[in-house]
Amino acid sequence: MYTLYHHPLSPFSRKIRLLLAEKDMPFTPVIEKPWERRAEFIALSPSGEVPLLVIKEGFALSDTHAICEYLEEIKDRPNLIGDAPEQKAHVRSMSGFFDRIFYQDVGMTLLGEKALKRLQCMGTPDALTIRKGYTALDEHMKYINWLAEQNNWLGGDDLTLIDLSAAAHLSVIDYLGDIMWEKYDEARIWYARIKSRPSFRPLLADHIPGLPPPSHYANLDF
Repeated sequence: MYTLYHHPLSPFSRKIRLLLAEKDMPFTPVIEKPWERRAEFIALSPSGEVPLLVIKEGFALSDTHAICEYLEEIKDRPNLIGDAPEQKAHVRSMSGFFDRIFYQDVGMTLLGEKALKRLQCMGTPDALTIRKGYTALDEHMKYINWLAEQNNWLGGDDLTLIDLSAAAHLSVIDYLGDIMWEKYDEARIWYARIKSRPSFRPLLADHIPGLPPPSHYANLDF
């Protein structure tokens, strides 16, 4: 069985948790606080980052993209990246968009200021930075709403890694209570669907001591 070192507020960790669950691949979750730089963890992951998936003794992967590719290679059902080269490229590109651009514009800003600073005892949140994060969040939510209007899932007719990536990042922001879902009807409907999947249940059970989620967080009907 795999061992996954993760942190509940890491969207990248959440993405791998969702992917493993969708593929019905059992794993042992281990919560890791990467900022503590534990020697035992650094020995496994020189980058000091989560997620870290230990495949077997002496073989572990710490890059989110590499973990996704590896899991798709060894178990291609359900297929979450598609079959045709164009579809695979689209899924990888859009999944990367959420991992890079959304996280840079929204995740690093709101998560960093509102949660990680508190957990790491790094001072008070910066109000200007948070406002910028809210502005960026609104723009990204409008885009996600548009995607949800165009397709059955964000990337087309079938659930793909795009949906898992977007949901992983949004779930962290939703844990902070920062998404005004009533403004984005189609995105809300899409998120309710993916939130209702069995793979999502462990994420909804996450609870950070001293940083509880809003009441709607685990409510499948918002």
